[in-house]
Amino acid sequence: MDGVTTEIRTFYSAREIRETVEAEINQYKILLEDYSQWLGTLLRNPEASKNQEWTKRVSDLQKILKIGGRKGERKEKAATTEWVRFKDLLLCSDDFGEVEIIFEAVEELKIKLDKLEKVKASLMELERYGLGKNMVYVTFIRDGIPEKIAVKPKKGPEGEEKFKFAANFSVVKQLE
Repeated sequence: MDGVTTEIRTFYSAREIRETVEAEINQYKILLEDYSQWLGTLLRNPEASKNQEWTKRVSDLQKILKIGGRKGERKEKAATTEWVRFKDLLLCSDDFGEVEIIFEAVEELKIKLDKLEKVKASLMELERYGLGKNMVYVTFIRDGIPEKIAVKPKKGPEGEEKFKFAANFSVVKQLE
């Protein structure tokens, strides 16, 4: 699911979907740990900790992101750094811009992890109900998170989808 924000995938069991979600959870946890360490390194910077303004801005940003709210509200409140719009991008030359970006990424990852954990729990429950072994799960995935599943029976005599090859050949008779 790397790099794809919207996709439709076919799975052959709820367990297969759950295992994919678990792999996604593990990837996000590793990424979250990396970003948290990066952020910790920036925040423990001796020069930054001496600056009271820097410390206040970090504290304000933490409060804003923990309180949450809708994305639009959060961005307005979190205007702790000077960002300049360049077409469809925001640019910042302030030293604090990097910290702000990492804070936002960490919060987004936590939200995704929470959603994935809930989906995993739902899939585990679905596995317990057991819809049958001869089912296909067509799954709509947005931003790496399964959102909708269309369940349908597998095709074929044993419930397996079979590959069928059919071809017609034509031979031209050459006259001698």
